Amino acid sequence: MKQRSPTLEGFRAIFRQPSFGLAEIAWRWSFGVAAGLLLTFSFLEYLDTLPVTRGELFLLRTHHPVLISQAIAHIFRGSAPRVVAASIVLTLTLAVAWIGIASLGRAATVRALLDYLRESTGLPVDRTAGSFHPPVFFRLRSLAGLNFFRVGVTLAAAVGCLGASLLAGFASPKASPSPGSAVLIFLMLVMFVGLAWSAVNWFLSLAAIFVVGGGRDTFSAVAAAVDLCRFRTGPVFAAATWFGLGHVVAFVVASSVVAFPLAFAGVLPAGVVLGGVLLVTLLYFAVVDFLYVGRLAAFVFIVEGPEEPPVPEIAAEPPSGSQALSLQPGSGVDSDELILSDTPVATD
Repeated sequence: MKQRSPTLEGFRAIFRQPSFGLAEIAWRWSFGVAAGLLLTFSFLEYLDTLPVTRGELFLLRTHHPVLISQAIAHIFRGSAPRVVAASIVLTLTLAVAWIGIASLGRAATVRALLDYLRESTGLPVDRTAGSFHPPVFFRLRSLAGLNFFRVGVTLAAAVGCLGASLLAGFASPKASPSPGSAVLIFLMLVMFVGLAWSAVNWFLSLAAIFVVGGGRDTFSAVAAAVDLCRFRTGPVFAAATWFGLGHVVAFVVASSVVAFPLAFAGVLPAGVVLGGVLLVTLLYFAVVDFLYVGRLAAFVFIVEGPEEPPVPEIAAEPPSGSQALSLQPGSGVDSDELILSDTPVATD
């Protein structure tokens, strides 16, 4: 039986069923728009709480950079505690909202991909789950656990970037400043933090397949994701590589296309230029979401698909000069008789 390519199955899924990518865009962009509106309204409300005196208004109307900076510094003086409190509340609120929305969205997406692949490719039904069918609440709770760890890893990465900036500052003291060394150390530390965050987040996102398809809990799903990468390294690496290359191509194309509206910045109105940039950005994010769903479909096919067939054993050929003994009906030789030797006996 010819083996199917998981990468091709992932691309077929997003091309034959665009609704998968549109569903991913729907829940991701809904959260993004809601988060953006919440941050915007919070920032505007914060600005309304800042007292502005007539003297500060006079300094702002002078259009002198030094006087404007002094007025802004005086306006924002003493408002740091409110910024910190508002940031903590917004972070916790958005984190809880992301955990809930991402859990529901991922459960629906993976369930739909499982049904589609089992119907289109003939995969066995509930191969990983066996006879155990956990309730929906159990799966959502496990997915919420995975997304909780994803949020925790993201916050840890943000704290790591802050620590990287502090460590880089020690490399450039006031007595002997060295901004080049500080920037290099900061970029290296941020790169290591980003790689660690990307690896852990990738395993946590892959573990969602085992929660929805196999009914595993949070920790056993992560262990199953690690085992999948250990024992099916080739297909997993191939699918991740091809879809990663597609992501890179989309980024290069979007970066090239966005230069066209920017080139007419001095000719066209600012609103038209910003609209063109926003349109290209949204198209890029849409393509990225489609590629993400395709990669997820490829991983689902690897998990649910058949194992790689064993290498067939090659039968040893008989030595040259020997002839195979064939028993014909009526030859007078009993096939159940033990033959002690096949060496012909010399007769007179």
